[in-house]
This record gives sequence, C-alpha cells and structure tokens, in this order.
Amino acid sequence: MQATSISSHESSFFKTGEDSAGKKFNLTEMSVPIKGTDEVMEYVNCRTQNGDKSFYYEERNTKTQIVLHFTAGYLKGDVAALTKPNNHVSTPFIIARNGTILSMWSSAFWSYHLGSGAIGGNKNGCKRTIGIEISNIGYLKKIGDTLMTVYSDTDDYCELEEDYYHTKLDTPFRGQEYFATFSEKQYDSLIVLLRYLTAEYNIPRLFLPEDKRYEVGTVEELPNFKGITSHINYRTSGKWDIGPAFDWERVIQGVNA
Repeated sequence: MQATSISSHESSFFKTGEDSAGKKFNLTEMSVPIKGTDEVMEYVNCRTQNGDKSFYYEERNTKTQIVLHFTAGYLKGDVAALTKPNNHVSTPFIIARNGTILSMWSSAFWSYHLGSGAIGGNKNGCKRTIGIEISNIGYLKKIGDTLMTVYSDTDDYCELEEDYYHTKLDTPFRGQEYFATFSEKQYDSLIVLLRYLTAEYNIPRLFLPEDKRYEVGTVEELPNFKGITSHINYRTSGKWDIGPAFDWERVIQGVNA
C-alpha cells in the first residue's frame, strides 16, 4: 500500500468498524482523566461486536513496564492480527496513523506480545508489562528510486524523494537503513498515552539510556527495569521495533514535560 493511501484506509475502518478479516467492532469515543493533572486522554473504545475476549487474559497483575512496538502493517490488518480468536497475542492499545488511540481491552489485563525466547521469559514479561502498538509498516526495501514494503518487491510505499514518509539511517539498524516514519499525531497521542499509563500504574517515567536503548537487555537488568522500553530490548533478532528511526527525544521530553 502506498503511504498516500493510508488515510483513506484508516477512515474506512473508523466508518465501518470492520477489520481486514471481516470482524466487526463497536467503536465508542471516550475520555479519561490523567491522575495528578488537569489533562484528559481521549481514545476510542474498540470492542468486538460478538463479545469475543479470547485474545487476552482477564487476569490482573502488577504493571512495572511499558513496551513500545510498531505493527509492521496497516490499521485494518493490525486490528485483525491482534484480535485473532483464541490466539492470545495482543496489546491493549493500537495508535492509528491519524493519532486515534484504540483501546482494545483493559490494560490491567494481559496477553502475549514479547514473543518466544523473550529475555526474562515471555509469560512473566507479558504479565508485568503493558504493550503499545503503533501502526507503522516498519522497514522498507530500496528498489531503484522506490521504497517497497517487506511484503513484496512490487508493493511500493513511497518514492525516495518523499522523505516525509521515510527515514534513512546513517548507520543501518539490524541490517536495515530505510524505515517508514511515524506521523506527528502518533507522537502526540503516544505521549499522552504514556503520561496516562505511568500515572495510572505508578510506573516511573524512565527510559533506557541511549547507549542501551537499542540493545537486548540482560536477564538481570531488563525484567527489573521500571519504566518504558521497546520490543527490541527483549528480542535478539527478527524485530526492529522500535529502533533509532523513532524520535525518542521528542517522546522523552513530552512524557516528562
């Protein structure tokens, strides 16, 4: 899908409430105050019309960490992938490119989102963390003057000259140098969501230092860290979310403003 088509793709989801698998959702605009502030977080409650809850566990656990992901997809497919019946791989939040925060289920509960082989253990890690997925296609492949998605050498995302839609790293990250950009609205919404979650669950507004931000954490360090991390800190390979193509400083400053 071309980057210029994402807006209409997302608009279709919010109009019909139907994901790429044909599942229907009830979408309800809501808001919640952020503890200790005058701020309010606006979001869309996104619940399956058939009442299916089989993709997460209604079990409460103490939350000590927030883990950021990108979806490597587009919104309709993101929602479909994270709500597969009986799959138990999901996150409570997805942030659309238009900035809408989708609440898929209560962040007090849990589902798998770190993956097999995650540092510190997949199950234990998923229980104590809150996952946030940001809708973003991820890394891109350069073919001529066009950047293609990972899914097909003919699936063009944007042209090289359209630098609004992509970032080129000076030093490749895990073998990749071109990444799709996040939208301004996504950054703004992520900051608000992180402020809400850290206040709600008393999670410190701490981030891994820059020299460790893109590394896999040791078994001793990562599970005991209280704050905000990303998927790459838990996986030695096969994941690129969220690396140096992300504007970390903007988020850090916004969360701690």
